[in-house]
Amino acid sequence: MIRRILYSFLLLLACKLTYAQQPAPNANLLLWDDKPATAWMTEAYPMGNGRVGGMVFGGVTEEHIQFNEISLWTGDEKETGAYQAFGDLFISLKGTGQPENYRRQLDLSRATQQITYTDKGINFKREYFCSFPAKVMVLRFTADRKGAYNGIIKLNDAHKSVVEPADMGMRFSGKLENGLAYYAGLQVKTEGSGYMVVGPDGKGGTQINIKDADSFTIILSAATDYSNQRASKWRGEAPEGKVKQVLAAAAKQNYQQLLADHLADYQKLFSRVAIDLGKGDAKTAALPTYQRIINYKKTPDAQLESLLFQFGRYLLISSSRKGGLPANLQGLWNESNNPPWRSDYHSNINIQMNYWLAEPTNLAECHFPYLDYINSMREVKKDNTKEQYPGVRGWTVKTENNIFGGESFLWNTPGSAWYVQDIWEHYAFTRDKAYLKNFGYAIIKEIVEFWDDHLKKRPDGTLVAPDGWSPEHGPHEDGVTYDQEIIYDLFTNYIEAADVLGVDKPYRDHVADMRAHLLKPKIGKWGQLQEWETDRDDQQDKHRHASHLFALHPGRQISISTTPDLAKAARVSLEARGDESTGWSMAWKMNFWARLHDGDHAYRILNNFITLVGGSGVDYNEGGGIYANLFCAHPPFQIDGNFGYVAGVAEMLLQSQTGTLELLPALPKAWQTGSIKGLRARGGFEISDMQWKAGKLTRLVIKSTTGGDCKLRLPNVLKYGGKAIGKQYSLKTKPGGVYTFSN
Repeated sequence: MIRRILYSFLLLLACKLTYAQQPAPNANLLLWDDKPATAWMTEAYPMGNGRVGGMVFGGVTEEHIQFNEISLWTGDEKETGAYQAFGDLFISLKGTGQPENYRRQLDLSRATQQITYTDKGINFKREYFCSFPAKVMVLRFTADRKGAYNGIIKLNDAHKSVVEPADMGMRFSGKLENGLAYYAGLQVKTEGSGYMVVGPDGKGGTQINIKDADSFTIILSAATDYSNQRASKWRGEAPEGKVKQVLAAAAKQNYQQLLADHLADYQKLFSRVAIDLGKGDAKTAALPTYQRIINYKKTPDAQLESLLFQFGRYLLISSSRKGGLPANLQGLWNESNNPPWRSDYHSNINIQMNYWLAEPTNLAECHFPYLDYINSMREVKKDNTKEQYPGVRGWTVKTENNIFGGESFLWNTPGSAWYVQDIWEHYAFTRDKAYLKNFGYAIIKEIVEFWDDHLKKRPDGTLVAPDGWSPEHGPHEDGVTYDQEIIYDLFTNYIEAADVLGVDKPYRDHVADMRAHLLKPKIGKWGQLQEWETDRDDQQDKHRHASHLFALHPGRQISISTTPDLAKAARVSLEARGDESTGWSMAWKMNFWARLHDGDHAYRILNNFITLVGGSGVDYNEGGGIYANLFCAHPPFQIDGNFGYVAGVAEMLLQSQTGTLELLPALPKAWQTGSIKGLRARGGFEISDMQWKAGKLTRLVIKSTTGGDCKLRLPNVLKYGGKAIGKQYSLKTKPGGVYTFSN
């Protein structure tokens, strides 16, 4: 017994030490406000563990946390359905409602939210997080006076099922009209002399009464019986058993243990990249986040630009973790059962843009939900493709897609070819040959086979995609530039994959021949890159989509070094389209201008992007920006703009699509001094450290994860091994080798 007590004491001490050793919040990685949120879309702060997510309002007398679980979907293999809200948690607390020193903050470095205030001389503190290791949402309420907490906890189902008592908590369950079962449960622990009572709420439901508690902790989890296996008809383990098991395991741990495990898991991903785009004014940095956005147009704020970059990485970690589903149009956050565009997986840019940042910003693990999703859809999509295109091999997708293979909008035929660009990109960045052989290659080849059968051959041998459309405007016709460029990218990726694996040489050569005969991008009468084969582009066209520039980004068919004339034509098209647009469109334009090595123009659009948008309605003709909580305003909220912004900043600092590592290729004058650590490049290279001053690179440290030749294009002369090297340099690297350049 003594030994057991001693062991418990030492374990608790270790947990406390671990907790105490956690770094203090980094002021440059905080979103904060001096008042509670009143609007879900524009003010509440998000948190998530890739499966369960919540939006936190931070009210004083009534806290509201709206929560989701990423697999709660209506629809099936035929009907697209929609992503659904799961429920709401309300915590009503006794208080004056007139707090002092109120602060609500999201700490990106720790993926925790904190609410602090003083009421009647009592200092109250809340700390919230969603744990990936424990699979739960954790809400901790403390105060500096004993017995300070009295209140009521309520749980609501967004689909109106009855909330029932459960072991030390509450639960609800139900089924959607498609038969998908769901379950949510929570447990509450009080501490000190107080207690809790689970009982009826007087309205046919259940509530928990907190009485004179020193502190209390809520642990919540939710699940469905969704499985990403078509063979099991998209159904797996019943959600009730899963949630109960998760809650029981989490309840055995104290708060410090849950927090320590959460921090260790999250920071392993988040802390890989550190960015400094310039020092800002201390007074500006001390303002609430919404005020910084308002002031941004008049007061330069490089730290806000860096904050928005790291916020995007936080969102991807929070909404896309291995073993789960990919981030949808709103990540995993959704308050509606009829959300805009179903909060679906749009294949004509949106889901792809969600993952542009994954590999470059060192979050390859977060890429897998998307890659696994593509794999899980194959058999349904093959059936759909055979039905629409009899006699063709392989498969494709349409524009709107759900988690069961269902789809709608019978356009955007190259959707699957764009999908598998990510299949290739994961290999390009990691050089994981086993992944390519056992997972990626077969998927890429299936899509190639679709286009092998579907392309139309003209009498002169030219190959064109039939009946295309340039999203989201223009005529339906053959040879649309968007289609042609994506197919070129697909064929290029397949050829390189076959070469890496040394397989299918005859078919590889056949694909190379098809690529050579594809209708290529054309330059039009006013110097533009033509959007259609016919030279009909309108110089006054300000459409938010610039789909015909796919070959510039995220493709690699056009670059200023290999195809300067086409790059110049792309520039002309971009200038005609204009800089202002919806949120995600501005993010894409940042990437375009970065690929054109025009950092100042990319930065101009970045500046436009950081514009405070007030309303939450659907009006994407009025221009976008960001809300007070940094969510991207399409409008309404679409997360692809947040992710595209991160990718754009990364492209301004590092590019590798041409096979050469280009350092600071689009550095704007606004970022004359700065540093970044942890960016990844194709070829298995990591930029462990990159520093610059007065626009000149001063330090560069490259780690080679897999070895091989490393080609560099530098903005200025550096020294390597004590010798000056030119702006173009190549070195042979070894696996695990670290190579340092200095000025």
